[in-house]
Amino acid sequence: MRQQTEQEVLKRLTALCARGEHCAYEMREKMRRWDVDEEVQQRVVSYLEQHHFIDEERYCRAFVSDKLAYNKWGRRKVEQALYAKRISRETINRVLEEVEPADYEETLRHLLEAKSRSVKAETDYERRTKLIRFALSRGFTMDVILKVLGDD
Repeated sequence: MRQQTEQEVLKRLTALCARGEHCAYEMREKMRRWDVDEEVQQRVVSYLEQHHFIDEERYCRAFVSDKLAYNKWGRRKVEQALYAKRISRETINRVLEEVEPADYEETLRHLLEAKSRSVKAETDYERRTKLIRFALSRGFTMDVILKVLGDD
């Protein structure tokens, strides 16, 4: 495959960013896979940031909103996913603080109610343990899980 020019890379990435939210890490990874020179990568990412094609905080807000609403992920799982995309801790914490605790708890409540119907358990203790393990695997913290289960 021939080497792409800086303008071709820029055109492809601006078109991609126009269709959906992306972060700088995703853009760098694409360019790395395309064997784009490091210097060109830096210029392209700078251009995308300066012209608001990518914005870490905007991306983070969209990511958090989608993962909570559609994937029913908890705070820990969302944090880990954003950290893997090289989003700063400050941005992650700022955006997650904007999430209403009541909405977060309601998401978990619905998730646990649905899971409870399918859990096979001999005792209430076993059922509860399976529900807690399930909620932890979805990234919810123990304090929120216990609150939703009624142990606050």
